[in-house]
Amino acid sequence: MWSIVLMGLAGLLVGGALSFRQQKSPRWVQAVFYVLAAMALLAAYLLTLPAA
Repeated sequence: MWSIVLMGLAGLLVGGALSFRQQKSPRWVQAVFYVLAAMALLAAYLLTLPAA
C-alpha cells in the first residue's frame, strides 16, 4: 500500500521538477525535486522487500 503512495509521490515530484524547468527556475530547485523523487522510489522499492 505505502509503496504505491510513494510511487505516486515520486511522479508528482518529477512533474514538479519538469514544471520548474519550464518556468526557468534555478537548477538547484529542479535537482532537489529529482533527488526527492529518487528517494521516494528507493523507499517504495525497499518496502517491497521481504522482512528478514
